[in-house]
Amino acid sequence: MSNLCEVYRKTPLKPHHIIPLDFQSVKSVPDSHVWSDCDDYSSTEVLDSHLWPESHKFRIQDEHIVPNEHPSIPIIDLTDSNAADYVGQACQTWGIFHVTNHGLPLGLFEDVESEARRLFSLPAQQKMKALRSPGGATGYGSARMAPFFSKSMWHEGFTIMGSSVDHARVLWSNDYKRFCEVMDEYQKQMKALAHKLFLMILKSMGLSEEEQNWALMVQSNEANALQLNSYPPCPDPTRTVGLAPHTDSLLLTILHQSNSGGLEVLRAGVGWVRVHRAPGSLTINVGDLMHVFSNGKFKSVCHRAVVKRTHHRVSIAYFSGLPADSVVGPLSKLGPPRYRALTVEEYLGMKAQYLDKALSLIRI
Repeated sequence: MSNLCEVYRKTPLKPHHIIPLDFQSVKSVPDSHVWSDCDDYSSTEVLDSHLWPESHKFRIQDEHIVPNEHPSIPIIDLTDSNAADYVGQACQTWGIFHVTNHGLPLGLFEDVESEARRLFSLPAQQKMKALRSPGGATGYGSARMAPFFSKSMWHEGFTIMGSSVDHARVLWSNDYKRFCEVMDEYQKQMKALAHKLFLMILKSMGLSEEEQNWALMVQSNEANALQLNSYPPCPDPTRTVGLAPHTDSLLLTILHQSNSGGLEVLRAGVGWVRVHRAPGSLTINVGDLMHVFSNGKFKSVCHRAVVKRTHHRVSIAYFSGLPADSVVGPLSKLGPPRYRALTVEEYLGMKAQYLDKALSLIRI
């Protein structure tokens, strides 16, 4: 994972883009976090019109939000004999789906959420001891996309790549082992699930066994990241945003979100759809690298996070990717290439500079 960390060293952030608000100290939404409709992006055009229709630019109170019951985000039982086909269909039609019977112990979700809440409940000055450095990839801080927006988000995060022990020792000098053990086990389980899902996706694409084995060999050395997200209770959720609309950069994202929910996805021709997870399920969404690998067949889904007035929302996102020096390009069997091949490092560098415009810049 050190090679992916090097990508972030090459694109350092300014300190004020890293330090979250001390949410425990505010009684109202400060001006720095007040978003008005459609006008809080930087002067740089960061949104890919292919993924982001003009008719659905950001609105805090969006009249296009659709109840979760209709249309319905697919729920896939991974023990179903046709699960691979269903996964492929969901990637193509939605770019997001829920999975059940995934084999992970439910107690693990309780443990990882409990440890995340333990971290985020620490005093701000204590969390600042584990602050992500300007060129760093791990630790405590605001979302990396913060520089692209003129307003700040109602969010704090903690990023883990590999072992969390160095930061955990700083936060809890005498009580850090439990946190590290839970995060290590969670990453281990997520890696196995990501491998299983990737195999299903390859099968759904109709790849030969030889092609599947090659792709799985590359993906077995996956570069991954675990992101703990915190959305504290907000005095006025109608005036701010948890995470601004964006797509994820890597192959797949596996998300566990707390029962209060808050994730919304943009559905072409429909608008924003609230994502309420089924009990015991995980939410999977397609990332940019999978979008390229599938030649645009599987859509990298645009999504955002909203906040609650009384609930402290926590979500755990596992990002599954490829080593930084891996070359990613469209599969030849999926027709004439719509995107040029490039290394993961090059794409992440473009994403750090252009955000969601990056996909359009490599389109042929």
